[in-house]
Amino acid sequence: MTALNSVQRRLDKKYNGAVRAELSDGVLTLSGELPRWSMVVDAGRMCVQKKKYSIVNNIVCTNEPRPEMTMPKLKDSVLEGRSFDVVVIGGGIVGCAVARELKRFNISVAVIEKCHDVAMQASSRNDGMVHPGVDLKKGSLKHKYNNLGNAMYPQVCNELGVKFKRTGQILCFNAKWAKFILPLATPYWNRWLGVPCRYLKRDEVLRQEPHLAEDIKCGLSFPSAGVVCPYGLTIAYAENAADNGAEFFLDTAVTGMEVQQGEIKALHTNRGSFTAKVIINAAGVFSDRVAEMAGDRFFSIHPRKGTNTILDKKAAFQVRTIASMFGTADTKVAHTKGGGIVSTVDGNLLIGPDAREIADGEDYSTEYSSVENTFKRQGGVLPSLSLRDGITYFSGVRAPTYEEDFVICKGRRTKNIVHAAGIQSPGLTAAPAIAVDVAKMAVEILGGAEKNKNFDPVRKPVPRTAELSDEERERLIRLNPDYGIIVCRCEEISRGEILDALHRSIPCDTVDGVKRRVRAGMGRCQGGFCGPQVAQIIAEDKKIAMEEVKKSGDGSWMLCRDTKEADLDD
Repeated sequence: MTALNSVQRRLDKKYNGAVRAELSDGVLTLSGELPRWSMVVDAGRMCVQKKKYSIVNNIVCTNEPRPEMTMPKLKDSVLEGRSFDVVVIGGGIVGCAVARELKRFNISVAVIEKCHDVAMQASSRNDGMVHPGVDLKKGSLKHKYNNLGNAMYPQVCNELGVKFKRTGQILCFNAKWAKFILPLATPYWNRWLGVPCRYLKRDEVLRQEPHLAEDIKCGLSFPSAGVVCPYGLTIAYAENAADNGAEFFLDTAVTGMEVQQGEIKALHTNRGSFTAKVIINAAGVFSDRVAEMAGDRFFSIHPRKGTNTILDKKAAFQVRTIASMFGTADTKVAHTKGGGIVSTVDGNLLIGPDAREIADGEDYSTEYSSVENTFKRQGGVLPSLSLRDGITYFSGVRAPTYEEDFVICKGRRTKNIVHAAGIQSPGLTAAPAIAVDVAKMAVEILGGAEKNKNFDPVRKPVPRTAELSDEERERLIRLNPDYGIIVCRCEEISRGEILDALHRSIPCDTVDGVKRRVRAGMGRCQGGFCGPQVAQIIAEDKKIAMEEVKKSGDGSWMLCRDTKEADLDD
């Protein structure tokens, strides 16, 4: 009990007895009340001792309570009485990748996602960077799965028809000491971490990236870094899983579980109750709550928000790789790499993200101060960086544990659950490798399963007419004239591409759903011109009124009524 006594003394000293700690079965549980969310997070952080126990933080924040998860409005009985071999909770990158891996076996698989589409939360709200693993600790799950996942990307993206580029990353230094230390330090990455690394003199940095700051003294090149469209990859994973027989239930939230003698016997949702032999917990910022329902909580998630800015394509010439400056990160306060400048797979520049601890795991608001501070930090890398080039901003919420590592394991107290939790950066990079291991764990719990001889790893993407040769485009238009009608002028997206997106194996019936699949509305005008046309195409295809077309999910109707019926006195 020495460790517990030491922790309690430190908590008493800082919080005057407001926080209590209990240690049982390798889990340190914190309880009590504190007035601010930052204090709750700090209390959890100061107790971390990874080799001794994991943290469950049950401290109540009196002034900033953690909101309940938003629930879908849909209610029916489509799942009532159903039974599956494996159910995946969460339709993000990890959940969809796991579903695909599971369909390599002859087992029934279902994916439960509370949003109206897959890739609606963290999996669509990140920078799309495939990390080389620059700052990961050897021996951590992050390091293990990042290295494995990074190596899998070329094959996975080729099979799924998703664009992937090995842009490489340049970490820049403007301190004189770096010129003497870095040439000696490269073996740390090359040999110790297994991350390809090369020292670059100042002229080598500027030869690769001539628009970077003149005061850069040297840099490190990490050629294994790359970029991918994160939501595009998630959707591709989901479609391939569905094409191979996995069932997806959108607008579906798990509301409770029946657990008997350490085994989940039934799951309750807004669409009925059902059974499953194995449950995969890939619920992102709500994965600790799913673990609680399952009687197997031994970790806590504290949501961390970051905001990114997308620049117009006219600014893309300024950086061709992924560039960042050493010293922009404040890992002691925010546990962030400090963000960077990312040349995205679709030809834009992305600036960010920052990192802020928040109580609400679904707070996707953007604040000017976050954007401004990020631009100030990255201006040291790229002096020509300008807010005027920004065309849109977005925030995402990471799902870190207090241990700042992934949770990839079978349940501790509950027999038939596998956790894929605590997924934050480099979660996108690690996802392919995480999926392989999680699927293996599930099959082990099932007692084994036969290989699915009919599994097809190849997914045919929506044709991108703007990227075809003249001959290929003409041939496609002759087969289907809709591919010759341009709807989105900024991104050159045709009516045929939009209709194709609406008819895939994962349901799509919203303007943002089309946007994520084929990029209609992703350009300079952000859907100002093509948005109404996309809505009209959806209405016609789904045979619904324009007023029923939604931007994203529940309550996001694009139109209220015909303007000729408007009452100007309202």
